[in-house]
Amino acid sequence: MTKEKAQARREHLQKMRAEQKRKERRAALLMWGAGGLVVVVLVGVVGFYLINQARETSLDAVVSVKYDAGKHVTNAVSYKETPPMGGEHNPYWQQCAIYDKPIHPEHAVHSLEHGAVWITYRPDLPKAQVDKLKEVASSTGQQDYMLVSPFPNLPAPVVASSWGHQLKLQTPDDPKLGAFVKRYQNGSDTPEPGAVCGGPQAVTTTADQAPLPPVSDQQQAPTETVSPAPSQSQQ
Repeated sequence: MTKEKAQARREHLQKMRAEQKRKERRAALLMWGAGGLVVVVLVGVVGFYLINQARETSLDAVVSVKYDAGKHVTNAVSYKETPPMGGEHNPYWQQCAIYDKPIHPEHAVHSLEHGAVWITYRPDLPKAQVDKLKEVASSTGQQDYMLVSPFPNLPAPVVASSWGHQLKLQTPDDPKLGAFVKRYQNGSDTPEPGAVCGGPQAVTTTADQAPLPPVSDQQQAPTETVSPAPSQSQQ
């Protein structure tokens, strides 16, 4: 009987050890499974975020047109695009700043030639959206190369333009606006990189305050001041 009891005890212990091992394997599988699920979820969330961010900041809708630079005229210009993004322009450039009234396109286009981004908006855009647009413009890019002004008869509530590039937007807080400024402000297509968008020769008036400054045959067109090229860290 003693041998039988001993044998029974050994068998019982073996069964307990086997059961314990099964429980440990099951716990390990559950742990690894849960960890794997967490990893899959994290990868999915990060992937969705990156894809969504890429979609929100995509510049596929940018319209690009090739324009020759340096064509100065003193008269008003009938531009193909509204607002213009290149072509003939006045010898005097517009001071880069935020304006509450329309400015002469002929001056603004000259600023684009110097590397500025011109953000235009419909005059009837709600004040809250205009304030938001000014906030975005003030916190995006190099402020010495940023123009903001209302523009009549725009094809969209907000339009961002650089020399040869343009993007139509429905709202001021569209992430594409910041992406546009980052890529095209003083971008590789800037005809005169390093030229100032201010200075004593820049126009600071709005369209209702002064007509286009005439330049007679005896009056020399302004000399364009060139400073060291702006930092490309934001491009």
